[in-house]
This record gives sequence, C-alpha cells and structure tokens, in this order.
Amino acid sequence: MTRKFFGTDGIRGRTNKDVMTSAVAMRVGQAAGAHFERGTHRHRVVIGKDTRLSGYMMESALVAGFTSVGMDVIMTGPLPTPAIAMLTREMRADLGVMISASHNRFEDNGIKLFGPDGFKLSDEDELAIEARLDQEPVLADASDIGRARRIDDAQGRYIHAAKQSISSDVRLDGLKVVVDCAHGAAYQVAPAVIWELGAEVISLGVTPNGTNINDGVGSTALDAIKAKVIETGAHIGIALDGDADRLIVVDEKGQTVDGDQIMALIATRMAEKGQLTGGGVVATVMSNLGLERYLESQGLTLERTKVGDRYVLERMKEGGFNVGGEQSGHMILMDYGTTGDGTVAALRVLSSLVQSDKPASKLLHLFDPVPQLLKNVRYEGGAPLENAAVKQAIADAEAELEGAGRLVIRASGTEPLIRVMAEGDDAAQVERVVDAVCDAVRAAA
Repeated sequence: MTRKFFGTDGIRGRTNKDVMTSAVAMRVGQAAGAHFERGTHRHRVVIGKDTRLSGYMMESALVAGFTSVGMDVIMTGPLPTPAIAMLTREMRADLGVMISASHNRFEDNGIKLFGPDGFKLSDEDELAIEARLDQEPVLADASDIGRARRIDDAQGRYIHAAKQSISSDVRLDGLKVVVDCAHGAAYQVAPAVIWELGAEVISLGVTPNGTNINDGVGSTALDAIKAKVIETGAHIGIALDGDADRLIVVDEKGQTVDGDQIMALIATRMAEKGQLTGGGVVATVMSNLGLERYLESQGLTLERTKVGDRYVLERMKEGGFNVGGEQSGHMILMDYGTTGDGTVAALRVLSSLVQSDKPASKLLHLFDPVPQLLKNVRYEGGAPLENAAVKQAIADAEAELEGAGRLVIRASGTEPLIRVMAEGDDAAQVERVVDAVCDAVRAAA
C-alpha cells in the first residue's frame, strides 16, 4: 500500500496544506482511535505538543476525532516527545500523540503516534490507520462520546523520571551550563532538570511565542549557543530541538559535538561499567566512519540502519542493544526510555563531565571524524533518483569511492529533498563526488 500520510517520522507537512490540516487531524484521531480500541476497558489517549502556533488547532482537532469515536483524552500541554512516550505507558493509555514537526520551522507541524508500550508505531499499525483514513468512521453513541481533560502535573512527572536516569549520588554542583531549548517543548522542563541537580543554568530559547520555535536557536542553529558559552565562560552547552528528542553539545571552546561523539562517550562509559548490552551501538548509515573505527578499537561494534530513529529502535529491540542514535542528535537510551530523549542524554554527558578531570573539549573528542560532506538538493516533483543520468552519476561516484569511503543517497522522508552524503579519507575526493551527484539531481529535478 502506498503511503499518503505517514512518512519516516509520523505525519508532517506545512500547516493548513495537504496532510497537515485540522480536517485531516480529526480523521487521524478517529482512525487511530478506532484502530486502538481493543478490549472492553475505557480507552484513553495522551496528547502532548510543542510550542507552535498551530498546536492549539491540531490539538483541538485531534481531541474532536478521538472523543467522537469514544476515546477519552488526556492533554499535557507543551512537553518533550519522550515525555509523551513515558506518560502513555505510565497512564496505561492505549495511544500517545505528540503534535510537533521536530526541528522544522513553525509553519510546519506533525503528528507522531506511540503505541501503548510507548514505542513509535510499527509499519503495520501505520498502514492500518492509513486504510481507515479513507473509510467513514464509526461514531460513538451520544452516551459513549469520550471525555477530555488536562493534567497539571505532567511536567513534574517527566522531570522526576529524567533525574532518575542518572545515579542518585551524582550532583552537578560547580558546572555552568547553557541550555538552549529552541523555544520548543522543553523550554520549562530541561532547565529545571539540570538546575535541580545543582548546576548553574543559563537558559536560551525559553520564550516561545508560537512562531519562534527553532528560529536561530536549538540543535540546528548553533551560533547563538556557541556565542553564549564563550560569553559566559560556561563549561558546556546543551542544545535541544523543537520537541527535545535531539541533543547537540557545544564544548567550552564553542566547538560542536555531534551525535556520533556523544554516542561514543555514552557507550564507552557504559561499557566500562558493564552496563552496555548488545556488544555495541546502533546508528544509521549517516554516522561517521570515524565512529565505527573508534568503537572497533574498543572491542565494540557499530550496526547501521536506514535513516530514522524508528529503524534504529527496531534494530536495538531485535539485537538487545541499549544505546543507539543518529549523528543528528537523536540519542536513544533504552534503559530509560522508548524514544530519543535529548535531556536524558544530556544528563549522561553532564554526569561524565563532573566525574572526570577533563574539560568538555577533551572528554567529548574521542575520535577524529573522517571528512564527510552532506548536501541537499530540493526538487519540485517526480522521482529524480529514478532518472537514468542520476543513476549513472551515483554509479560513477560509488566506483570512485570503492574501498576508500562511502556514498549514501536518499530522499528525505519529511521534505522534497534528495540528500547526498559521502565520506572518506580524501576530502577533495569526497567533495568532488558529492558535487557530481548533486549536479545530476539538479539537472533531473
């Protein structure tokens, strides 16, 4: 079945366009509600959101959809995506919903769905919901319409859970930490977690107004946090994205520390303590070859999946791994959650920092990444990767890199982009093959 609504991370698009309208959101609520109405208990869904202006509209539409098919709704207000996954399990809900377009600008929004186990939905569940979206919903009788309520303690529940992810004897006293919340979902909880553990917190990106999410702040716009770390003499900077499932770190020198280095640190520390399971780390095809070489030097493995944290999670579950993630900053620590959690990953980094005698620039530089280049080519329609000239350009690039590097070509699951990535020991060669493929895609687009 061809997917019309679901991409690699739920449903996402420009607000009030195509799939991201209130009408579609209501249908999603009806379809997902009907799909998860199993058993005779009173059915329940937890709905959270980030700080986008359109979040109110999408929340109201989803509530209408779920209640119309007889499902009760619990609304949390702005909370990180991992908090919604946690609360879905904790509150014995049948379904969890996060309204967010993650690191995208405010004009976009999205709907992420979690099953009762707190994990993102399987392909089978998504396809079943897609099929129901084309069917007339079976509406509940008037006496069976669902009820909706907001809960006031959701933030406190998440803050408590996040702090439980590190040892109770760890304090962050003496650390000065810049925490950039991207004007997003973690703007209250992330600074609170780190402050409660004793650190001096300098907050950034914590004044959302509905339209400034990810605007010049957060894990995809690091200039502001780099400047603030240098200006304040902070020991480290923590940058989250709009829904706080990603983490990028800035060291005391203002240098970027990506997800590969963070995974290397977390996995190494856990392996030293006998806490790492699966014998290594799960990451995607985008992770740097330097990470793979470093893990091998430590007697650990790197298993690669397709891009998308859902695929990382699937492999982690299959292989019994408890650490996985993406170079872009999704950090999945299976012992503490069922999806990426930037705040929890940040606490692992901060814990390691206070327990070492090293500055962040030393602690978080465990390997030298090989030259890697990623470029995006936007297209208006069609299927550029099916073009004969593009296929030939890709084949030529792969032949040139054979034995000396890697080439990864993929279509974005959330935007009309072709992503072209190459890496290898020869930076000039890497740039040459990436440009050749990009030129071919542009010509075909």
